[in-house]
Amino acid sequence: MNQYSRQDYERVATFIMQHTRYRPKVAFILGSGLSGLADAVENPDILPYGDIPEFPRSSVEGHAGRLVLGELEGREVWVMQGRVHFYEGLSLQQITFPIRVMRAFGVDALILTNAAGGLNPSFRPGDVMLIEDQINLVGLIGHNPLMGPNDPELGPRFPDMSSLYDRKLRLLAIDVAERRGIVLQRGVYVGLAGPAYETPAEVRFLRAIGADATGMSTTNEALVARHCGMRVFGLSGITNAAIDQIDSPRQTTHEEVLEAGAIIIPKMTAILRGMLARWDEAVSA
Repeated sequence: MNQYSRQDYERVATFIMQHTRYRPKVAFILGSGLSGLADAVENPDILPYGDIPEFPRSSVEGHAGRLVLGELEGREVWVMQGRVHFYEGLSLQQITFPIRVMRAFGVDALILTNAAGGLNPSFRPGDVMLIEDQINLVGLIGHNPLMGPNDPELGPRFPDMSSLYDRKLRLLAIDVAERRGIVLQRGVYVGLAGPAYETPAEVRFLRAIGADATGMSTTNEALVARHCGMRVFGLSGITNAAIDQIDSPRQTTHEEVLEAGAIIIPKMTAILRGMLARWDEAVSA
């Protein structure tokens, strides 16, 4: 288990400050096939993860591995173009290291996006789902990034998660989607360890416990962001319908996930840019 101190996060935050003119309050983490949103950032300062001390590096196709800082809809943003995952062999403390760094940098809101399998039978590939709540199965079975010593200056020992995904940001997203004619599904995201896709029996189990979409990321990032006092918002791009019957002729592939991103990106980009343009509505008292 990698244990970092508050000084480690502050040191890396200072390094990033020295390499950018921007001081954003809003951060994004972009999932598989969704990194195109970073291309819309204006006047960017770009830092490859490999150039940032202690930053974990992604080994997965579809994750560019760059920190992009710049402007979007007139607001300064921090955009992680790709993420790392538990299945890549890193600890959860390493995976969530960037969350602590962005908080030390001064970020106070985190927008998470991911590619997800649709568990809800009404979902179709290409849909976008607003994450209303989550099931962190990885954490529930004993792999939790908050395990170990707790620094009260980073967050409480026993953080409340009853309102994990920010209500005002969710309402703003719903309104933006409606005004732009985008169908926005809503549901519960369940985070698994991966890297194998789910068996049909596992798909049926996940539906039974109340999940609408499933993926291999996001839940631990959201957990750590909330622990350190950040507002959390999430969107899932539904890239495939989960297979719930054995001997199905269909298969789930990573290529399918990346291809669906081409349909999802315009919808997700429109929602997120619309939210940024009206951000003050959601953050005002």
